[in-house]
Amino acid sequence: MNRSTDFVVIGSGVAGLRAAIELSRAGRVTILTKDRLDESNTGYAQGGVAVALSDEDEIDLHIEDTLVAGAGLCDESAVRVLVEDGPGYITELIDWGASFDREDGELAFTREAAHSRRRILHARGDSTGSEIVRALLARAAAEPSIQFHAHAVTTQLLTDNGRCTGVSYIDTLRHEEYQLGARAVILATGGAGQIYGRTTNPEVATGDGIVLAWEAGALIADLEFVQFHPTALALPGAPCFLLSEALRGEGGRLRNHRGELFMSRYDHRAELAPRDIVSRSIRAEMDLTGQATIHLDLTHLEAGFLRQRFPKINQTCLALGLDMTRDPLPVSPAAHYLMGGVRTDIHGRTTLPGLYAAGEVACSGVHGANRLASNSLLEGLVFGARAGLAASLEPSITPLPTAPTLRRSVEEWRIDAHLKATVQDLMWQKVGLIRDGQGLAAACQELKDLAKSAGNPRSRHFATLAGLIAAAALWREESRGGHFRSDFRARDDQRWQFHSSQQRAGVILGLPIIPGR
Repeated sequence: MNRSTDFVVIGSGVAGLRAAIELSRAGRVTILTKDRLDESNTGYAQGGVAVALSDEDEIDLHIEDTLVAGAGLCDESAVRVLVEDGPGYITELIDWGASFDREDGELAFTREAAHSRRRILHARGDSTGSEIVRALLARAAAEPSIQFHAHAVTTQLLTDNGRCTGVSYIDTLRHEEYQLGARAVILATGGAGQIYGRTTNPEVATGDGIVLAWEAGALIADLEFVQFHPTALALPGAPCFLLSEALRGEGGRLRNHRGELFMSRYDHRAELAPRDIVSRSIRAEMDLTGQATIHLDLTHLEAGFLRQRFPKINQTCLALGLDMTRDPLPVSPAAHYLMGGVRTDIHGRTTLPGLYAAGEVACSGVHGANRLASNSLLEGLVFGARAGLAASLEPSITPLPTAPTLRRSVEEWRIDAHLKATVQDLMWQKVGLIRDGQGLAAACQELKDLAKSAGNPRSRHFATLAGLIAAAALWREESRGGHFRSDFRARDDQRWQFHSSQQRAGVILGLPIIPGR
């Protein structure tokens, strides 16, 4: 069966929903998502959304903090769009019913690492992402031109004469594959944390969209820059649960197994240093002391405040036998966010006509080598809307020819469990927090072999993406932001201050940084 629409949005997180709402004014929109509609990285975002809205803040300060965190690789023009347009989109979201926490009737702002001001809005304490998704889903559901299709796994981006013309996807409930033609396709598939064995990301974060775009011929960039969150709960047998950056922003401290505060030995900003520095400092301290964890200590903070400010974290810890008001919490770093992705301009356009990308799947140049905490939800709103607006201007196309409906088995859309575990272990050991040329070269070859031997397309995509990350990391012979090479420890602006880029031909080239206007 052939189905038609005007626009396809792949993904139902903040970027996908905001893009769909924008597109709904121009035609029929179909949202495809491979799990439930509300299952995305957005829903797991605890800390909040950064926006220069408070009286004590300034647009230029937020821009400067973002540029500093990005370690010389941010495209300033994209950063300016993010920060200058951000307040308007947050205000719009509030008008649509999003409820952020307030104090005495005014929006309550908190501070996180590497921010010079208290500019982080939060909802229900530590459930910001889920509140944003709730508001956007309600707004999108009110648009009659938006159709939701859950449990739909996209298997291919369709192209014709160098243009993206639609998608193929499998309905995993019906076990059937369909083609869907469209004027434009917007990738909003989120991140790729599941590439690593230890990650804060949900099961759906397998990086599908990046490989789909790469296979279709689009340019991808900066995949070597992977952000590891410093503080994920590390209890044997327990889930890898994120302990928000805001815990340190509110005064949480990191201690080694002897109870010593150690962060000031590694950076003058101590617990409020950028995430890459905190994560590597924790790793160094664990190596130094021979321990598998360190502790996040909140016990000096007022118990009632902690329970009210972080209700979800408090409840999760209690369920696992820990009281964060009395017990130091065992933590260690975990893969959290991918700064690279499908290369886009400030309107979400990729290098493949008809294909757009927004959110974590995209590399807009906003994050550079290291994302500033809580900028990602704002990026999804701002660039989701911009991608939707730009895509809405695409001309109509000739409908796809009728294609037969194909029956598909479960094995064709599930990543092989053994291959997944092998890739995750390999990435954690050789393409993780600390890398070196020998390990990266070995990983590249092993991942190439795994991709060749993969039994179905999704397994091949999973191994291929891991290989693309490893190849970019091997190519960049310096340390910068989320990429650290033990054999090239210094940042080298003279030789490496540009973006990496990869296309299906396999060549890695440098792209210049785009300055501000």
